[in-house]
Amino acid sequence: MSRYLLKRLLLLPITLFFIILINFVIVNLAPGDPTTYSDVGSGGASRSDKQINTNPSEDRYLQFREFFGLTKPILFNNWPQTREETVKEDLITLSKGPKPGEGKQYDDLRIQLGDQARYIMPKLLELMEDPVLYPWAKRYFTRGAFRLPYPGYKLTQEQKEYNRKLEADNNALSQVKDLKGFQNWYAENKAFYNFEPSTLDKAKIFFFETRFMNYLKRVLTLDFGVLRNDANKSVIGEVTKRLKYSLTLSLTPMLITFVLSFFVGVLMAYTQNSLIDRGLNLFFLILYAIPIFVVAPWLIEKVALHHNFPFTDIPIPISGFTSPDSIYNQLTTKERLFDIIRHVFLPMTAILYGSLAAQSRLSRTAVLEVMRKDFVRTAWVKGCSAPQVMLKHVGRNSAITLITSIAGSLGIVLGGSLIVETLFEIDGFGKFFYDAIINRDYNVVMFSALAGSFLTLLGYLLSDLAYMALDPRVTLYD
Repeated sequence: MSRYLLKRLLLLPITLFFIILINFVIVNLAPGDPTTYSDVGSGGASRSDKQINTNPSEDRYLQFREFFGLTKPILFNNWPQTREETVKEDLITLSKGPKPGEGKQYDDLRIQLGDQARYIMPKLLELMEDPVLYPWAKRYFTRGAFRLPYPGYKLTQEQKEYNRKLEADNNALSQVKDLKGFQNWYAENKAFYNFEPSTLDKAKIFFFETRFMNYLKRVLTLDFGVLRNDANKSVIGEVTKRLKYSLTLSLTPMLITFVLSFFVGVLMAYTQNSLIDRGLNLFFLILYAIPIFVVAPWLIEKVALHHNFPFTDIPIPISGFTSPDSIYNQLTTKERLFDIIRHVFLPMTAILYGSLAAQSRLSRTAVLEVMRKDFVRTAWVKGCSAPQVMLKHVGRNSAITLITSIAGSLGIVLGGSLIVETLFEIDGFGKFFYDAIINRDYNVVMFSALAGSFLTLLGYLLSDLAYMALDPRVTLYD
């Protein structure tokens, strides 16, 4: 067993690596760009239909792309090998301006050449000798010299010196007025910025100076980045704030579903083809067919609105996870627990009914299959009572099927329930990740994929251990 667990634990990071790789490539190759049509202002980045042109906002736009690592190629960086003829052709194309109907292609070329600039500085310096191309080569030469300083106030001495060097070089470059000045600036700084990489350096750049490697380095240090619209908020911090909401609305229904569906499945199988079995089958079939976006509004309008809990004068809440802070903070621990239960009653009902309907029918099928086994017939012949047979012999073995199903769904814990959280105004994972997709917040989207995959793999590992505990015939070996 120890060898099996060790093997699974070793395969876990390898599997996660390829999951990260595939998801990262898909996210970055998806149509559209998170910044091309963004207005990056003091309030962060927001979607708009406005292109970023050459104006003061382009500096903020460039800083935004640099900060989120969007100026590098996705997997492999061969930009240092770009030929001078190719750079010249691109500059000539840009100098002529966009042709009618080709504005997007023009902007794509402008952005791509800007991203490549730091890797083609010698070629840009050579092309600056051409009077026609000088303004454009100068523009991208300046772009290639751009670097972001180390942010924050807890910096090492080396980082502080780098920031001071960066500021001095940028100030010196901004004062340059002619080609000779650019040549002198380049000669003084080419070694520091590695504008002319060696063959070994080019190999390192090819593999390591990419979006994927930058992201992977951060993941290995458990740094999942910051929000796209607010660089002061980390992804982990925002996810942690929503843990109590989505875990309550995910894990609790999952446990309730497992217990109830197990006993309902046993009852339906034991009374197969009876009125009870047919009635429950029909009932769960109807529940399964009703979509959640129909049930949730119905619960709000018909069950909760202007109604109290049965036999009490306590109103049924229709929004929020708790009462307002001004009320909730004044409650005792017991009163807070009761307050949470009151508020999550309807959302949990909306989440629970569908999974209960599906798992109960699955449980019935699993129990019927086990009931036909020889060891069950032997138990009946030996004179075991119905509860002993159904719970000890049948139930224990049929639970394996339910565990497999539920273990596979462990990964959706971080997905939350978008519809329920939106309708009941609960700020959980579902709404959070949905907003991230709409805003093209790569850091949040990647974290949701990574965390969901990790929980799914962990669920399958736990299910293997549960198999061994439920069925002595199951052994874990290599």
